[in-house]
Order: sequence, then C-alpha cells, then structure tokens
Amino acid sequence: MDVMMDAMMDEPVQLNVPELTAPDMQGRMSQVHEGIAAYVDRTLRAGERPIPVSGDCCATIGVLAGLQRAGVDALLVWLDSHGDFNDWATTPSGFLGGMPLAMMCGIGEQRMMNAVGAQPLAPHRVVLSDGRDLDPGERVHIARSRILHVPDPATLLKLRLPNVPIWVHFDSDVQRLEDMPAAKYPAQGGPSLDVLHAVAKHLAASGRVVTVSMTPWTTDMDPDGRARRNTLSVFETLLN
Repeated sequence: MDVMMDAMMDEPVQLNVPELTAPDMQGRMSQVHEGIAAYVDRTLRAGERPIPVSGDCCATIGVLAGLQRAGVDALLVWLDSHGDFNDWATTPSGFLGGMPLAMMCGIGEQRMMNAVGAQPLAPHRVVLSDGRDLDPGERVHIARSRILHVPDPATLLKLRLPNVPIWVHFDSDVQRLEDMPAAKYPAQGGPSLDVLHAVAKHLAASGRVVTVSMTPWTTDMDPDGRARRNTLSVFETLLN
C-alpha cells in the first residue's frame, strides 16, 4: 500500500505504527486512532491536506479528532455501500466496523470517541451517500439522527452543500461489484464508475475539500488489479 500511494501522490507515505500496549481491542484501536488524529492535526496546521488511508472505517474517528484539534468544523460526506450506523443493540454481527458513523454522531458507546477527545458531529454536518446495505436498526437510527441520507450518489451533483470545509470519506466498497470485486463485505448494486467520477469531480471542484480518507479494497481478492485501478481512479479524482 505504501508503494501504491507514493506512486499516486509523488510524496512519501507516513506510516502509522503505534506501540499497541492497551489490554483490549478497543484500547488498541484507539492507540491507532491517536496517531491518525495527530497526523491530521499537524498536516492541517501546516496548510496541507491530510490523506489518511486505513483498513477499517473506525479509523475515521481519528480523522474527526484531528480535524477538531485543528479547529476545522467540516461537513462529512460519507460514500459507502454500508451505513456503519449500528450500535451494540442493533448490530446483527457485533462488528465494530459497522458502528463508526453512528459513534461520530453521538449514537452508541463513545469509548473510542472519548479516547481521542472527539466531539460528536452535528446532524447537519453529515451526508451519508449510497448506504444501500443497511440493517433494520441502522435505518431507525439514521431516520432518528436527522443526518442527510442520499441513497443515489448522483443526487450530490445537484445538492446544495453548506459553504464550509468538506471531509470526504470514500469506502471503496461503494462501487459496484463488477468494478470493485475485492470488497470484504460486498453489497449488490451501487453507482457506476461514471457517476462516482462525476461526484468526485464535483466535490473536488468546490475547492473546499480539506481531507479525503479512504478504506481500500482487500488486496488478496484482486488478482487482476481491477479493484485497485478503479478505486484509485476515483480517489485521484477526489484529490484533484
């Protein structure tokens, strides 16, 4: 992954390799999140754009903390086939990776949020786009939360977003399976590559994208490199 990102951005990758000393999984995850938060904070303060790439969407908690430490109140545009809006009462799997957006909206337990000093996002600062694979409890939480759910990403091309800094989180599994076959948690349907490129270009053209985070594909499920090529093409468009 480090060689891939070096080639894409012509700059060295900063690896986040903290010493994991906490006795349990959430504690160790928070140690990873702290490194991400520090990176986002110092990069923004240097007048540059942080581009965190992490293997799990829970890492976005660290991105949020870093933005807040740098004093950036951003609108989060979350592009994902899943809602990541469960809590312990609604999750059918117990998978923490299905909870981070809910946590960042103040729903469910707040241990990992508290560990990095992150404050919940206001509902008007969150746009969930796609989210085609939702559990029943997620649908209830999303409706009650009053965040904006845009099932068709193409709608973003016409949606008037507030005039504030934008944080785009791009989970590669938002793509259709024929375009991105290396999804660990696959979901049928989804927007075409043309739509995703148009949305990425539209967001980038605003000039207000202050950070882009990404959850990549599963590399050992991508023997022909199709997932890599298509994911990076959209990601690069977001960064232009």
